[in-house]
Amino acid sequence: MAAQSEAGGVNASAAIRVGLLGIGTVGGGTFSVLARNREEIRRRAGRDIQITVVADRDTQRAAQVIDAAGLNAAITADAFSVVNDPAIDVVVELIGGYTVARELVLTAIAAGKHVVTANKALLATHGNEIFAAARERGVMVAFEAAVGGGIPIIKALREGLAANRIEWIAGIINGTSNFILSAMRDKGLAFDVVLREAQALGYAEADPTFDIEGVDAAHKLTLLSAIAFGTPIEFERAHVEGISRLDAVDIRYAGEFGYRIKLLGITRRTDQGIELRVHPTLIPERRLIANVEGVMNAVLVKADAVGPTLFYGAGAGAEPTASAVIADLVDVARMLTADPQQRVPHLAFQADSIAAVPVLPMDEVVTACYLRMRVHDRPGVLADISRALADRSISIEAMVQKEPAVGEASVDILMLTHATVERSVNAAIATIEALPAVIGKVTRIRREPLL
Repeated sequence: MAAQSEAGGVNASAAIRVGLLGIGTVGGGTFSVLARNREEIRRRAGRDIQITVVADRDTQRAAQVIDAAGLNAAITADAFSVVNDPAIDVVVELIGGYTVARELVLTAIAAGKHVVTANKALLATHGNEIFAAARERGVMVAFEAAVGGGIPIIKALREGLAANRIEWIAGIINGTSNFILSAMRDKGLAFDVVLREAQALGYAEADPTFDIEGVDAAHKLTLLSAIAFGTPIEFERAHVEGISRLDAVDIRYAGEFGYRIKLLGITRRTDQGIELRVHPTLIPERRLIANVEGVMNAVLVKADAVGPTLFYGAGAGAEPTASAVIADLVDVARMLTADPQQRVPHLAFQADSIAAVPVLPMDEVVTACYLRMRVHDRPGVLADISRALADRSISIEAMVQKEPAVGEASVDILMLTHATVERSVNAAIATIEALPAVIGKVTRIRREPLL
């Protein structure tokens, strides 16, 4: 376990020693993010977090991933040697499945180790047993990565919305099914055709049953429901329907009525009990969640005090999921120290790590812009405007000149610029507004890609 101080408490300067079980996609992402953001993570956690040993049957692949990250860790093919290693503080389980993973997690708990897992199937089927064992042993089982990939929905429900009575949750929590439904609508293709495309792109497994039949979504939904309503995990009682029988024509007809079809996981508190169901659902297209496309995930939570809140982001992938895994490791690191200063800091970073950073003046900010100007409809105006932009190295991404209305002698010109330093845009606007053909002020709205 973590090094002890002379007073008997946990040494706040000691690194947290992590044993990683499984170094596939998410395990590799965890190594990569830890290596890249090590100092940032240390400042948040108050101590270093080190993966000291990795267990994977493919030891050669493990060595390659560790070398690529620029970190050092011992490698073994024996996962049980890791969970029984007294030098390990936290076990991160990323091997998946129901059987060996269950035994490994329970063994780690019995040995007094904290556990971080992304295994929603394990928790949906054996979570009640696992959490009971953890409570008895006094250790944490953290599982932010089990639902929604990098979306911090578990923490939001457990902490951010703690003052609320949750009324219902509706989530797009399987990226494969969402990709298929989006493509069926956009391309008018049949389910089978789009499924093959999803498999070719790596969005669907060779055996996609859990995804397309709603099982994966149901695993996640049962965890959300238990957290939201304070109930046991009851996966076996969930109603589950998938999307494999959906016809493209229904998606088209739904669109004509102003709806989009999504595979939703829904759990709702009623006077009669808790609803727990996964099935294709029509959603008004004006709803934000209806416009979540491709492999992205979103969870809509309705609570009595805060109202509706939408959590959106990547529901899978190496680094998005690794983000959640490492966030759980940071929580464990904070909890391991009894010192009150190791609780969640007011400003997220430890007080002694707060550092002053210069604030960039707006003139130095780089943004893309939308420009709208009203001009007299006569020759040479567009050339003058383009020259004012070109003189300051501002390139035009798109331009539209509207047709003048009947009886009007002026028109609107709309432009989208590429990203440019703010001071150059300000100077160009001043020049444009001074042109004789330009009427009034130029409207400027900054554009951000937010990718």
